[in-house]
Amino acid sequence: MLGLPDGVKACLFDLDGVLTKTAEAHAAAWKETFDAFLRERAASAGERFVPFDPVRDYDEHVDGRPRYEGVRSFLTSRGIELPAGDPSDPPGNPTIDGLGNRKNELLLRAIRERGVEAYEGSVRYVRAAREAGLRRAVVSSSANCADVLAAAGIEDLFEERIDGLVAARERLAGKPAPDTFLAGARALGVEPGRAAVFEDALAGVEAGRAGRFGCVVGVDRAGQARALREHGADIVVADLADLLESR
Repeated sequence: MLGLPDGVKACLFDLDGVLTKTAEAHAAAWKETFDAFLRERAASAGERFVPFDPVRDYDEHVDGRPRYEGVRSFLTSRGIELPAGDPSDPPGNPTIDGLGNRKNELLLRAIRERGVEAYEGSVRYVRAAREAGLRRAVVSSSANCADVLAAAGIEDLFEERIDGLVAARERLAGKPAPDTFLAGARALGVEPGRAAVFEDALAGVEAGRAGRFGCVVGVDRAGQARALREHGADIVVADLADLLESR
């Protein structure tokens, strides 16, 4: 009834873009952060300002990655090097951590002002998985995962949470490395081959494939079904409710 291969006993769900409608808020926060930095840098150097693309740049460099790694990945794509800085750097400071902190500041402001909405089809699916006896965990690179789940009113649907705070504490490599998903499987007491990964980010899908999970479900919210398959998705759906209707 869940559209998964036989033998899958657990589900590992990404947060933003899979469970909650927060991916657009993330993309907007990244764009405001990077555009301010790039505009000032271009003006200082007398160069042309090339803005952050909230679709291509977001998908390729920041979506699904830990915040500071996303900053580094995007800047590297532009040939820009900055000092790493420190997590205590003021938001917007011209360091990797300073830019990451500015992005987080903007995201939290958007969440406070607009709230968080969960995808109805995803909530239906997670409830169906619970009723079917499957174990359930959220695996997100976000350090704000707990707050987002609570704001969306869905924190009670999950048994475990592996987020950015856990990853930092346990020194887990971020997606596209499989470490956080593997930690989620361990927390639920299942082998990777008995767990399904649900991801909308290309880096997250790569992580699911690298971890040799029993099934990797790509959730296509942005018209990138082909790219999700190329990065390792076994199944691609527009919404998790499609899996319920496929059987």
